[in-house]
Amino acid sequence: MPPSRTAIDLARASLAAANDKVARLATVEPYLIDLSLRENPVGARVGQTLADKLSILPRVREFGFKNVLLGTLDYAMPEELEVDDDFMMYLRDHGVDMTGGFAFTDIGIASPDGVFTPSPSQQKLKAYGVPNTLHEIYLSPAGMKGLYDFETLRRSLPPTIAWLNENIRGDGGGRPRVLINIVDGCDAFAENADETFEILSLLASQPIEGVSIEDDRGTYMPFQVGAYVAAARSLLPPPLKILVHMHAGGGFENASLIESLLNGADGVWGGLPKRAAIIGHASLGELIANLVRVGNPHMSSYRLDQLLPLATSLQVLDDEAPVPEDLPILGANAYRLTLDFFRQRPGRFMDLVPEAIGGKYGYRICPLVSDTTILAGRLAEVTGRPVETFVQEVLLQMIRLMRRDLRAGERIVYDDPAELMKLYVRAGGADVKQ
Repeated sequence: MPPSRTAIDLARASLAAANDKVARLATVEPYLIDLSLRENPVGARVGQTLADKLSILPRVREFGFKNVLLGTLDYAMPEELEVDDDFMMYLRDHGVDMTGGFAFTDIGIASPDGVFTPSPSQQKLKAYGVPNTLHEIYLSPAGMKGLYDFETLRRSLPPTIAWLNENIRGDGGGRPRVLINIVDGCDAFAENADETFEILSLLASQPIEGVSIEDDRGTYMPFQVGAYVAAARSLLPPPLKILVHMHAGGGFENASLIESLLNGADGVWGGLPKRAAIIGHASLGELIANLVRVGNPHMSSYRLDQLLPLATSLQVLDDEAPVPEDLPILGANAYRLTLDFFRQRPGRFMDLVPEAIGGKYGYRICPLVSDTTILAGRLAEVTGRPVETFVQEVLLQMIRLMRRDLRAGERIVYDDPAELMKLYVRAGGADVKQ
C-alpha cells in the first residue's frame, strides 16, 4: 500500500526542517574567542612557557582570530604568579597591541552596607592593561557554596560591572567588553532555574557585552544545552551576546555547539586544538571545520589552509606527545582512508575534503576491507613510487592473501611498512627498496 499524501507531506516537512537548519548554519557569523593560550594547556601533560606563549600569539592572530584570551588571573592563589601573569606583563611592558585580548577574572564583593571590594583578578586586569574580560560567576547551589550566597552575588554584580567599566581601558580606549561567564551554566539552568532567570534578567540591564554558558563537565545532552541557550536568549535580547563553551565528558560537545548556534547563541570560546581541561572540548578547530562543511562563507576569513597543521602543532607543543590518531577532524587517522568508499568528495553535500582545512588524504591498511585503491595508495606512501605503477592483479592477490592469512589464524599488521612490503612480494610484486 503506497504512503498517503499526508504521510509524504509530513516526511517532506521533516526534511525541509533539517535543510533549514543547515541553511542557518551556513549563514551564521560566529563570535569566536580563541583560548589556545589557556584552555589547551589546562589539560596538557606539559603546558606552555612564556617563550611558547610569545610564539603562539602571532600564529593564532595570523590564522584570523580577532579575539584571543591571553590568560586566567588566578583566584585561589593570586599572590603566586603564573606564566599567564608573566605573559600579560610582558605584553604590557613591551607595548604589544592587546586589542581583542581577554583575560578571565572573578567577581568582586559588595558588602551589605554597599562597600565594594574588587577582586585581586580585577586589579590585575587593570594593572596588566588587558582590555576585555570573561568575568566568571557560579549560579548552581554547589557552585556558589564556599564563594558567596545568592543575595551576595546579586548585590555584587552591578558594582563589579561598574568597576570594570570605570577602571578598564577597552579596545581603542573605549569601554571594555565584559562577558559574564556562568561557569556552571548548565547546572544552573537544571538545578536553580528561577535564580538563574533572575540573574539573567538583571544582566540584561547592565552595560556588558553579553553572557557565556559552560557545560564544565560535558555531561548535558545537546537538546538540553539547546534549551538552556534558548531560555537565555529569551531573557537576553540582541545586541547582547550569548557564547558557549562545551567540554567533552560525554562525547556530546560538537553536537551541543551546533544546537547552541541553532537556538540563538552568537558564538563560542575555546582552543583551536581539541586538548582541554578534561578529555577535550568542542574546539574552535572542529567548529570552523564543521561550518566549512555546510558551506559557510564567513569561514574564509580564517587561514583554512593552516587549520589542521596549526591545531595539531599546538597540541603537540602542549603535550609533547602526538595528537591521538583517531581524533575526528584533527587526528592523523581522520583522513587516512581504509576503504575508498569512505572518501569525502569536493562538492558533495556535507563532505569536508582534507584539503579544505590544510590536510591531505592518506591510506591505512585494514585487512578486512581495504581495497586495491587503498593498497596502491599505501604502497605509494611507503615506496615513493607513483600509484599507477602498482599492477591491479598484484593488488587483488594482496587482498586474497590477507583473507587467507586471517582464516589461517595469522594476525599481521599490514599497515606496517615492512609487513606491507612482504605482502606485496608474496603477491608477486617486485621487491622494492624502501
